[in-house]
Parts: sequence; C-alpha cells; structure tokens
Amino acid sequence: MLVRYLLRINGLHFAFSTLFQVALLLLVALSNAVRVNGNGGQCGSNPRLDPRPHSVSILEFGAVGDGKTLNTIAFQNAIFYLKSFADKGGAQLYVPPGKWLTGSFNLTSHLTLFLEKGAVIIGTQDPSHWDVVEPLPSYGRGLEVPGGRYQSLINGYMLHDVVVTGNNGTIDGMGMVWWDWYSTHSLNHSRPHLVEIVASDYVVVSNLTFLNAPAYSIHPVYCSHVHIQNVSISTPPESPYTVGIVPDSSDNVCIEDCIVAMGFDAISLKSGWDEYGIAYGRPTENVHIRRVHLHAFSGSALAFGSDMSGGISNVLVEHAHLFNSKSGIEFRTTKGRGGYMKEIVMSDIQMENVHTAIAATGNCGSHPDDKFDPNALPHLDHITLKDVTGTNISIAGNIAGIEESPFTNICLSNITLSTNSVSPITWECSNVSGFSDSVLPEPCPELGNPSYDSSSSCFYLLSVSGKTVVQ
Repeated sequence: MLVRYLLRINGLHFAFSTLFQVALLLLVALSNAVRVNGNGGQCGSNPRLDPRPHSVSILEFGAVGDGKTLNTIAFQNAIFYLKSFADKGGAQLYVPPGKWLTGSFNLTSHLTLFLEKGAVIIGTQDPSHWDVVEPLPSYGRGLEVPGGRYQSLINGYMLHDVVVTGNNGTIDGMGMVWWDWYSTHSLNHSRPHLVEIVASDYVVVSNLTFLNAPAYSIHPVYCSHVHIQNVSISTPPESPYTVGIVPDSSDNVCIEDCIVAMGFDAISLKSGWDEYGIAYGRPTENVHIRRVHLHAFSGSALAFGSDMSGGISNVLVEHAHLFNSKSGIEFRTTKGRGGYMKEIVMSDIQMENVHTAIAATGNCGSHPDDKFDPNALPHLDHITLKDVTGTNISIAGNIAGIEESPFTNICLSNITLSTNSVSPITWECSNVSGFSDSVLPEPCPELGNPSYDSSSSCFYLLSVSGKTVVQ
C-alpha cells in the first residue's frame, strides 16, 4: 500500500522525502505500539472452566420444571447455599432439562450456573416478580423511564469468578409483554435485561441460547475480564430497541463465535450518559470482537454509543459478518455527551443486505435531564476500517460530524461495497477528515486525502512479525 501511495505523488524527489518521513513515523509508531492482537488480543486464550468441586441440582431446592411453577425462591435458596463454598473452590448450580419459570435472582462469586441441553430458564411476565433497583450511577436515571429500573433476570454485583454456561441451554426473557408496555408508554420503570453483571471481574458467558430479552440480552457494566463466547441471541425484528451484547464501562472484554439477531442493535459498546457518565469516568476499553454473525433489523449490527460519555477506546473487530441490517457499523454521539471514541480498528468485515454500510453521526440520542453541559463535546478520532466487502448496500457511507468537534482520522482501506439502486447517493460527509485507499465506490473528498504527515497521521494497522499492533 505504501508503494502504491508513493507512486501517486508527483515528483521522485518529493516521493523519497515523503518515504523518509513516513519511515520515521512508522518507527515512532512501533516504538510506542499498543498490542491489541498479539496472540489473539483479549480473545487470545479460552477461559479456564475448571470443574467446581461442589455441585447441586436446582431440583434439590424444590424447583419444578413445568413452565408454570414459579421457582424464584428455589434459585435464590440454591445460590445462598452455594455461597458457603466460595472459599472451598466454588460450586456449580446445575439446571436439568425442563422449563424453569422464575423472577429475578442474584449470582455469587466462584459460581457456575450450568444449563443442560433442554433446560430453559423462563422469565416471568408478572412485573411484581422483578425487583426494582436504583439506576446505574453512570446513567443517573432509568434509560426509558426516570427513576429506578426493573432488575434483570440473572444478576451479579461485585463478584469475582462467575460463569453462566451450559450445554446449549436456553434463557428466555418472554419479552413480548415488555415490548408492548414500551410501545404503549405503559412502563412504570425501565425494562429489565436477561443477564446483567455489575462491578465484577473474570466473568464468562458461554454455550447458551438467549431469546426474547425485554431490553438487553447480556450487559456487563463496570466489569473487567469478560469473556462472551459461543452464544446465540435473538429477538423478533419487531421487538423495540432490543440489543444483544452491551459492554458498558467495562475493560478487557472478548466477544467471539457468537450469532446475534436483534430488533435494534446486535452488539453495542457504551460508557455512560452525559454528565453522569462523565462524572463516573469509566471507559469501555481493550475490547476484542471476532468471528461474529450480526443482524440488526432497525439499528446497527455493530454500534458505538450513543451513550459513550466515559469514553470508548482500543477496540479491535475482525472476521465479522454483518447482514440484513439497517446499518452495518455506526458511531453515535451528540453535543453534551463529552467522552471520546478512538483507537478503533475493524478488519475483515463482510456485509450483505445492509442499508448504510458505514455511519457516524454527531446528532444522535437524547439527554437524561436538563443538567447536561451543552459544551461537553465528544471526540471521534483514529478509526480504521480495512478489508471490507459488501453486497446489496444502499448507501456506502454517511458520516456527519460536529462542527465544533469534527470527526478526524477516519481511515478507510481496501473497501469494496456493491451498491444497489435504492439511493442515488453513495457517500455523504460533513465535518469529517481522513484518508482512503482502494475504496469503491469512491468516498467523499473529505475522506480522500492521500497525505500522511505528523500533524494528522492516519491510524494504521501495522503487521509486524505476524502480530498486529496499532499506533
């Protein structure tokens, strides 16, 4: 690519001087490299799922798997009992085949919740069986209704070493009634999620199917070392604002080998809302997403924001299939958010049947209240998309930055998008600058700058000794 770039420059003398300048920049980049994918990045090794020395069945606590009997107390009692084994190597709660109706329950540290094949944990549709809890501090209020929020079906708070896994068992949120309440503005509190783990570390969610979440399916928030692997997640296309996996103010996250099909976003990275997220100040960072199949009916297959006031950075996405979606990759923010989205690299992306392949907007989302600072401007900088193909794309790109805080260093390389005739416009850009090379259809002039200099260096994937590093 460097050779092709130099050949475009008029004059050999200028070419050689530029080559020297770029070489110096690359040496600086390598000396300060952050390795995001060295031996697999955050997904470099599978989490150890050693057998727990103690195991009990939910049957031992009086649970009935007939799909009708409410088993909330059985789950709560079983986990309370297993808590006593935390200092003895931990324990496993085994859920055998059956339909296990329950309300909210909390996990404990050093616990494995294991769902056998044919086991279905079903969320009750009676809101009185879902506790109401305080809003998350980085949001200040419920996302949908001011005040508290319904607690998620399966919860964890300040835990260490917790595993939710199985032999392809199922967790079904039975979200239909929640979707109706949301659509008719009948909610008393914000909708619950299926699994929410808060302020915890070494969290694993794997080998399960998630269905019909009332809102989010998997929501790690304020967590470290999260591994989400080999899960299938879906809600119907008409389910309003349902989201699959939401890393939120969390770090060292791996999401791999997952299939996600949602009403709104498939995977969405977040980090707090306006002044509350700014004050909490915990970014989402060091995230690795690979080998995923994502479908988002009315949202984005891969979304960043719009709640990103704590910042989002150092994200690597690779080997992703994005299909049948309103947008493929989308960055969302607005004035008053503050925060940043930066140092994000996406490569080996395949898209098909996507309306807008690449989108970024500086005018998205509402505010929690009138206490936000309108001068808290978000920053979007150093975003790289490389090796992207797309078929049946309506709009290749729509990038609209903020006049007072333009989107910078948007770098596009080796992108081929086959567009249909739905829209006469292939690219739209404003308040944005960047670089492009080998991009079809040809992007906006703002993204066509072939220069590479020390004042506005492009954020490049560099392959060194078979390892991926970023500047």
